[in-house]
Amino acid sequence: MAQAKSGDTVKVHYTGRLQDGTTFDSSIPRQEPLEFTLGGGQMIKGFDAAVHGMETGQSKTVEIPAAEAYGTVREDMIMTLDRQQVPPDINPEVGQQLAMQDQNGRQIPVVVTDINDSSITLDANHPLAGKDLIFEIQLVEIV
Repeated sequence: MAQAKSGDTVKVHYTGRLQDGTTFDSSIPRQEPLEFTLGGGQMIKGFDAAVHGMETGQSKTVEIPAAEAYGTVREDMIMTLDRQQVPPDINPEVGQQLAMQDQNGRQIPVVVTDINDSSITLDANHPLAGKDLIFEIQLVEIV
């Protein structure tokens, strides 16, 4: 039976969990498997590597360390702004997701992590940065 290799377009079903068992994403409720090109840079490094070499119909569970997933938490992506820099029509709350623009006008999602009378702290790290992930993967098809 053929094994998935770099350059193949594959379809997989997956469920992603954190170390505490919390599910953060799954293709199962959507019923359609996830389709991507193996080695094409579309997936996190550890997920891509886990699918490499699988055969159609095969299932496996893999643990992907943060470094091969969304990376470590970068302190340079956490910023504290003066409350006066927040537009007056925005009433931020801890946990709220907002969008900022970089120098090139691209939208960057940030999460409010702290608020006080004089400042607001925003985190632009991916929500899964710094977390080891567990994926249950089934290779449905090599297209």
